[in-house]
Amino acid sequence: MQPTDSKTSVTPNAAAKNSDTQTITIPPSKKKNKPSPKVRRRLKEAEPLSFTIDNLSHDGRGVAVYGNGFGVDDGHAEDKHGKKVFVSFALPGETVEVKLTNSRASFEEGDAVAITTNPNPERTVPPCPHFGVCGGCNLQHWQPESQITFKQSVLAEMLQHQAGVQPETWLAPVVGDRLGYRTKARLGVRYVAKKQTALVGFRERASNFLAELNECHILDPRIGFEIENLKALISTLDSRDKIAQLELAMGEYLPELPDGNQPVALIVRNLEPLSDADVEKLKVFFAARNWQLYLQPKGADSVVRIALTADDDMSQQFGRLYYQLPEYDLTFEFIPTDFTQVNLSVNRQMTKLACDLLDLKAGERVLDLFSGLGNFSLPLARLVGETGSVVGVEGSDAMTARAAENARRNGLHNTEFYTQDLTQDCTDKPWANQGFDALLIDPPRSGAWEIMQYLPKFNAERIVYVSCNPATLARDTKALLEQGYRLTHAGVMDMFCHTGHVESIARFEKIAA
Repeated sequence: MQPTDSKTSVTPNAAAKNSDTQTITIPPSKKKNKPSPKVRRRLKEAEPLSFTIDNLSHDGRGVAVYGNGFGVDDGHAEDKHGKKVFVSFALPGETVEVKLTNSRASFEEGDAVAITTNPNPERTVPPCPHFGVCGGCNLQHWQPESQITFKQSVLAEMLQHQAGVQPETWLAPVVGDRLGYRTKARLGVRYVAKKQTALVGFRERASNFLAELNECHILDPRIGFEIENLKALISTLDSRDKIAQLELAMGEYLPELPDGNQPVALIVRNLEPLSDADVEKLKVFFAARNWQLYLQPKGADSVVRIALTADDDMSQQFGRLYYQLPEYDLTFEFIPTDFTQVNLSVNRQMTKLACDLLDLKAGERVLDLFSGLGNFSLPLARLVGETGSVVGVEGSDAMTARAAENARRNGLHNTEFYTQDLTQDCTDKPWANQGFDALLIDPPRSGAWEIMQYLPKFNAERIVYVSCNPATLARDTKALLEQGYRLTHAGVMDMFCHTGHVESIARFEKIAA
């Protein structure tokens, strides 16, 4: 758990240090470092050890080494001197007591359980009472401004390490809602008979067990402060031990639109058919809150909407949710299973920043790769006007159709959308040979390595790359530099505050021949 038993007082609001000068260490792979049962038992019985935190890993954990200021009498065995220890909830410069949780040949892991000296002035009191147990976020002990500065340093280090470059201009970080921002999530559910209560929420850190939550300060408060009520509801169901998951999606309240007065949707994953009495309990609970209710007894195709009022449109499998980009007079329609950005306040700023960086002029042609439901395509279309055009390309037929429908709903007639496997060279397709002035790419975490191999064929003068993984952005940056582009701008966006995830953006410009 987080260090709450500090031996010195922690000053949360003192002046922050400059994270740019810290050396960043790559953390071990989470998939390969789980301790064996034997190691877990040994470490559970061991006393905490003292360490001084030297720097941070990419995921925001403190990094210490055996033998740095401590000797054999302090539990630092001589044969371990120099061995790295990754410490959750610790910040640079602090001396902390660490309860070890994993020990491997090349590294160890643990949790800071007390600060003995030199509390970092950037430390703050976590807003959530479940922080340290719940695995939903891992940086609430750190001031948000320091978190985003650190994330920029992670991006800078990766760009330097993998591509040997820094941008000509660092963009100011994009900051939005830092609590109550998450509008998409999957929450685990488990009924614990011994406690006669259901658990609803995220898993515990480094565990398959669900954390025992009553509230969540990261989730949109429309759900984050309903967890206790959801637990109570599920505990009353006959099938309470057959509910496995809640998938939630939230939009904006727009009562003038169909389903717009029901901006919260939950998909209940039920392992067995529910009784009529259980369905009725769910309907009463959801109707009281103007939520959309869905049941999912099997795979994704089995999701069915449950009518709560006579006005609910049951002609389609899913109801509608919405979000807006007021800067461009756009309203987007989506369904609960669609991909959307989790932080709507940051998304509004991110789309504007991407548009500004492309510096579009009326009449230009733009290519949007991984275009989704049109989150970037539609504002780009507004900017190039009726004499310009935007081509959006996406791997999902459903999302391509959603983008085209959103363009139609918003009165845009200068867009085209196509479904294409973007891991394959598609430059022989008719839509790819129209010539493009600018290109926007927003790939998944794996990046766009395959696209980098054929991207020069599009011959775009300007490229904006939006990324949720700085490692793959840095890798792809190297490819773009080798293909005759220069990195003009880069920056980070606080899409996932209080977590180690980094959202970033970069602009490239073709070097004149």
